[in-house]
Amino acid sequence: MLRGLYTAASGMIAQQRKHDIVTNNISNINTPGFKGGNGINRSFPEMLISRVRGGQDEPGSTSIGRIHTGVMAEENVSLHAQGDIQETNNPFDFALISNIQVPGALFDSSGKYVDENGQRVIQPQAFFTVTNAEGQERYSLNGKFSLDATGQLIDSDGHQVIGRDGQPIVLVEPGTRIPITNFRITRSGMFTNVDGQAIPGADGEPMAMRITRVEDPNELVREGNGLYRLAAPDQGGIRLIDDQDQVEVRQGYMERSNVDAGQSMVDMMSALRAYEANQKMVQYYDKSMEKAVNEIGRV
Repeated sequence: MLRGLYTAASGMIAQQRKHDIVTNNISNINTPGFKGGNGINRSFPEMLISRVRGGQDEPGSTSIGRIHTGVMAEENVSLHAQGDIQETNNPFDFALISNIQVPGALFDSSGKYVDENGQRVIQPQAFFTVTNAEGQERYSLNGKFSLDATGQLIDSDGHQVIGRDGQPIVLVEPGTRIPITNFRITRSGMFTNVDGQAIPGADGEPMAMRITRVEDPNELVREGNGLYRLAAPDQGGIRLIDDQDQVEVRQGYMERSNVDAGQSMVDMMSALRAYEANQKMVQYYDKSMEKAVNEIGRV
């Protein structure tokens, strides 16, 4: 009886976790560049059930089968499908259109491919590169940028946008503190003036955004405010995009959240109904144990 109680309780915890993920998706449905999460559940490790010396003539145990003891919310996987691109006509709004291909892989809408041997291949994704308050490199898809008082390009939370040279992007007229507000961005992320001439950086080289390619976006960890970090940076898995990567920077556009509002509402109601079903089972086991203690025990 207690095993059933624990199984139902674990189901309630898993559905609560799923409900939290879905509500977070819905609350960020208007957040630029937000990637929806998907809760993955799995059963607890199996237990082998055996009958030990079921009869006088049986010298050992006999295997009966396997049993699961419940379910657990294993992880929250981000869905990195491309969101809709919305035109804003704001020169400081940028959107990344990423369709990086891997030879021999035919990715589905979720960015996943499974080959004939069962090997899973995840589609690489491109990200803007910013620095957090501690100066650490982070990745973002929220391209709603602006200029601060010193002419540095920052995101909506004040994080500095990093250039290809690894330094903050500063858009000021040479030798002055006058911000450059009339500029263009090429498809590769290079800054030019209205005449198409490259705007030089502090080192004299053409200034460009640092667009980072992440080989496996599932290795990214959410930090909040639209920022991601690599779970194991020492293992690599990131590099700058090159000319062969199908990545395009669009100025005057924003990438909308890829959350499907209708499907999210269905998932939320499904989690709620499953939670209530497990709750009823907990109440049933509670009443059964109450009878066993207060009535049967009295007899």
